[in-house]
Amino acid sequence: MGYTPDTDLDGRRVDLGSVSLGRVDAAGVAWHLQEMEGWDGSEVRAEYQVREYDHGAWAAPVYLSERPITLAGKVVAPDLIALDGAMEQLRAAAALSATTLTVYETIPKQVTVRRSGKPLIRPLSDKVAEFSLLVTAADPRRYATVLQSQTTGLPVTTGGPSPPLTPPITLSASSVTGTINAENVGTIDCPPVFTIAGPVTAPLILVQQPDGSVQSLSYSQDLQAGEVLVINCNTRTVVLDGTASRRRYLSVPLGWPLIPCGGTATIQFQSTVYDAAAMITAEWRSAWL
Repeated sequence: MGYTPDTDLDGRRVDLGSVSLGRVDAAGVAWHLQEMEGWDGSEVRAEYQVREYDHGAWAAPVYLSERPITLAGKVVAPDLIALDGAMEQLRAAAALSATTLTVYETIPKQVTVRRSGKPLIRPLSDKVAEFSLLVTAADPRRYATVLQSQTTGLPVTTGGPSPPLTPPITLSASSVTGTINAENVGTIDCPPVFTIAGPVTAPLILVQQPDGSVQSLSYSQDLQAGEVLVINCNTRTVVLDGTASRRRYLSVPLGWPLIPCGGTATIQFQSTVYDAAAMITAEWRSAWL
């Protein structure tokens, strides 16, 4: 049977890199997705130590493991040449490098995957082939496809804590600017990425959680005009101007901050010296289990 190019097929649509499963492409190749295993959840890492003089056990923190995902289905092409091209596209899509896998749910979500098994692609005729691809997301969170971003400068009216900081930390002063409200509508905490543009003296980031607790990221060095510092709370890296690691200059006394699931974190940008040119951008994606 023939298919109308650039139309959706029945069922869920999933993009693996440049290949759209559940859709007919511009060449008239129909990519049928018949199975997607692993998207519903990942395994957990948990440890329990038996209580010596009581019932039960002591529970250690529980973490999600990586998320293996199997995509299986069939490809129906107009002719043998188109089928051969489609099979090569599948092999390339299940790449050894980081590839975005997008699932079009009511709220579209994405993960970053790499090939983790041999692609199984078997021609059934000169127009039809079946396939099974195994890829793995090292970060098991399913992120919103929409990247949220806010930018602010230093507060016009400062106040509150200044380095050095001694826990517990409280925010006692209000400010006209210098604050970002980061909302995560998902079901698991998500890590933000902060980009600081100089000039700024010893920048300080404070992240206040809905319960009032505050975590800090304190950078001990100054940034000059034109310098850019990127602090990634997921990879836990601190990079200056895209190349130089500056992790040793960042103090994280209460752990790397996350934006709480179903809540909002209040982010404050501070410095001991006010400079109107200093800027911070916070980026994050809502995340789901």
